[in-house]
Amino acid sequence: MKIVAQTEDPSTLKLLPAGEGFLEHGPDDRTDPAKAQVRIIPFGLEHSVSYGGGTAAGPLAILSGSHELEKWDEEFWCEPVTDYGICTLDTEAPIPHNNRAALVQLEGIVEEVLEAGKFPFILGGEHTLTAGAIRPHARRAAEKGETLTILQFDAHGDLRSEFRGETFSHAAAMYHCLEPNPNTLLVAVGIRSISKPEIPFLESNKDRITTFWGKDIGKWTAEEVAKAVGTGPVYITFDIDAFDSSMIPATGTPEPGGLFWHHAMDILRLVGKHANVVGADLVELAPAPGLHACEFLASKLAYKMLTYSLYSKR
Repeated sequence: MKIVAQTEDPSTLKLLPAGEGFLEHGPDDRTDPAKAQVRIIPFGLEHSVSYGGGTAAGPLAILSGSHELEKWDEEFWCEPVTDYGICTLDTEAPIPHNNRAALVQLEGIVEEVLEAGKFPFILGGEHTLTAGAIRPHARRAAEKGETLTILQFDAHGDLRSEFRGETFSHAAAMYHCLEPNPNTLLVAVGIRSISKPEIPFLESNKDRITTFWGKDIGKWTAEEVAKAVGTGPVYITFDIDAFDSSMIPATGTPEPGGLFWHHAMDILRLVGKHANVVGADLVELAPAPGLHACEFLASKLAYKMLTYSLYSKR
C-alpha cells in the first residue's frame, strides 16, 4: 500500500478496509464510517529533513505498529476506540515535491475532514506539515472570535523563518503556524535545542509563546502546562523527538534530555480533560531496521492522544 495524499470529499473518500487501517479499524460490521469520529490522515511529507531521513515511511510504520496494540485501556477499563470510532484514509494522489504546494494540499484535506464533522489526526512525515494542517483550525477559531492554542511537544523550537534556503522547513514549522495567525498561541513543551536566529521572534512574542524547557523538567508540572493551554480550542502537534533520544533513536534529529512516557501522558491527560482538542498530528518518526519498538511507541502514543482528546471527558 502506497501512502500519499489526496483531496477528495471526505464523505465519499476511499477508506482503508478493516485490517489495514489504524488499530485495524475500518468500514465493516464494527465500524460505521458515518459514525466514526476520527479520520486518520497519512501524510508522508519528506522534503526538508536536515539530518537523518526516513520520515516518509513514518505513516505506514505507525499503521503497521498499531496492529500489534491492545485496544483495551487499563486506565479507562474499556476499549475507547469502539466509542469514538476510527477510519483511515486510503490516499492515492502524490504529495507535491514543493513544500508550499504540499501544505496547500494538506490544508485542503483537513478542511474537508472538518467540513464532514470529523476529527483530523495526521500521521507524518516531517514537522513542516503542521503549518498547513493548522490553517483550517485557525480560520474557524478566528470566525468564532476564539483563540486557538497549539500544544507543541518537541525538542526544537522550530521558530526560524527559514532554514538552509527553504522557507517552509521542518525547522520553521511553528513560525509559520504563528506568524500568519495572530489569533494563535503556542505552548511548547520539552524544548532543549534552539538557535540564535529564533531568539528575536521568541522574545518579541512573549505574550503568545509559553515554553516549558527541557532543562527544567522536574521543576514544572503537568498541571502548569495544562493551565497555560487553557480550556479553549487546542491543536496538538507531537514531534516524536520530544522524547528523550534513549527512547526514540528512530527520528531525524534526536536530542538527549527529553521527556519520558509518563511526562507526556500526564500532560495529555489533563489537557484532554479540560480543553477542547480540535485536531492533532504526530510527526518525525523515521523508522529504522531493528528498532520496531519506536514504531510501536509511536502507534501507542497516537492511540493515547486520541483517547485523552476524545474519550477522557466521558
